[in-house]
Amino acid sequence: MDRFVDEALVLSTVDYGDADRIVTFFTRDHGRLTAFAAGARKSKRRFAGALEAGTWLKASLVSRGAGQETCRVDKVDVVKSFHRLRDDLPLIARALYCLELCRELTRDGQPHVELFEALKDYLALLDERKAGPTSLLKFELDALQYTGFMPRFSPCALCHGPTGPQPRFDAQHGGVVCFACSPRVPHGVFVPPAVVEALAGLQAGARVPLAPELRARARELLNVFIAHHLGRQLKSVAFMEQVGLD
Repeated sequence: MDRFVDEALVLSTVDYGDADRIVTFFTRDHGRLTAFAAGARKSKRRFAGALEAGTWLKASLVSRGAGQETCRVDKVDVVKSFHRLRDDLPLIARALYCLELCRELTRDGQPHVELFEALKDYLALLDERKAGPTSLLKFELDALQYTGFMPRFSPCALCHGPTGPQPRFDAQHGGVVCFACSPRVPHGVFVPPAVVEALAGLQAGARVPLAPELRARARELLNVFIAHHLGRQLKSVAFMEQVGLD
């Protein structure tokens, strides 16, 4: 057995039996890990409600050895619970979406330090009420970049030339293609150039808030792109739509 301590964000939990809990952590140095927390739902001394989605912890874990995918949780210390965002439904929806996105984009045991830090920082911004609507799109683009799935918005994904005035978006080919290349992507959909420019700007680090209509169209494109690469739409997308977030 290998004992180690790592910073961790709780991505999701599943109740097991009468008192236990299976926790999916996103750790800074060990990547995504699944851990078994014995008595987590009854032990006030050991866990004290710390194993809730979105909580930032310092976790003491025990690897069960070769061939054992699930670790054991020995102890956790809460660094920050981000409790203020839990009182606001739109903030909860954004946080749950980002947690699910990180869980699905990563694999067990593969560290993504930049993504860990980005997720931690974004949860802090939500908690401090400093994350505007456009910041969610920026986080998604960063998460896709850090995990090797970055869509291309400029230049053309096929010929690498300018996207031009009539670009098409095709997830299978990695993003936006110009009008000249559009016959090669029969399932591509027209994208307003302003949306392409806005997403390219966010990728490049622009911090200018987008108008609601641009955000809504950008959200549609990223939903399609992410669903294509994951093979399904994230469950939290429907929750965000119910809450009314673009």
